[in-house]
Amino acid sequence: MRYKIDKRLRAAQFRTRLAQAMQNRGVTQSALARATGVDRSTISQLLKGEGARLPNAQVVGECASMLGVSCDWLLSLSDRPETATDLLATSLTLTEAPRALVDEQIFNWHREAAGYKIRHVPAALPDMLKTRAVLEWEYAPHLGRTAQQAIGASEDRLAWMRESQSDYEIALPLYELDSFATGTGYYTGLAPELRVEQLDRIEAIHAQLYPRLRVYMFDARRIFSAPVTVFGPLLAVLYLGRNYLAFRDTERVQAITAHFDDLVREAAVPAREMPAHLARLRAMVPG
Repeated sequence: MRYKIDKRLRAAQFRTRLAQAMQNRGVTQSALARATGVDRSTISQLLKGEGARLPNAQVVGECASMLGVSCDWLLSLSDRPETATDLLATSLTLTEAPRALVDEQIFNWHREAAGYKIRHVPAALPDMLKTRAVLEWEYAPHLGRTAQQAIGASEDRLAWMRESQSDYEIALPLYELDSFATGTGYYTGLAPELRVEQLDRIEAIHAQLYPRLRVYMFDARRIFSAPVTVFGPLLAVLYLGRNYLAFRDTERVQAITAHFDDLVREAAVPAREMPAHLARLRAMVPG
């Protein structure tokens, strides 16, 4: 946003914001003078002076650095006192994404966003819709002897997510369920009876929770999406494989929300047609 204000008001706001920042940091005029390399009388004049005159860029920069605020804020070019580094640190985080069912970080984000709509594009089938047999097939090679324990511990979290007060919208590419039904690609080796059981479970959960749970299928040849989850207006999280990339700034959360809403608008199979689509997929399972 472009800030255009009267120069006298800008100077008055500079004095007010400088005094506020000094008070917040517990910095005296003498301490600020030493840190900025100017006389104490200069700092006093900055705080108590009148008129439209502002200090030079060097002094503004030194004051901002000493007080942990941005030059833009001191000069009324921004309403946020944080420095660009601090803003980036709070609006963008990179955390580890362990190969596990509903890991602690994901569950914490779901709890934080309880009551808000959750928009989700999973990397494969969403864990909250999977049967125990499919979970065991998928995770046992990675978790080994601890697979049963991990799946058991995660079932409570998955149940909480299904029963929470949040609305869920899930968008999947058409090829994901096509590959699942035919047992190809990622799902090679998954027994036909387990695939039928899984498709039946998706239909049952969808019927039980619809319209609070809505599943859409989009054509990836027309519109693409990386794995992403939007937790209401609070944050948007991209899944990178080894890491989660989480955005909390409003502009990016809104942009990723708009991207997801495009997937819904362009859906080849809208939520209300999912039962019929699942019936067609069951017919594709051999045997």
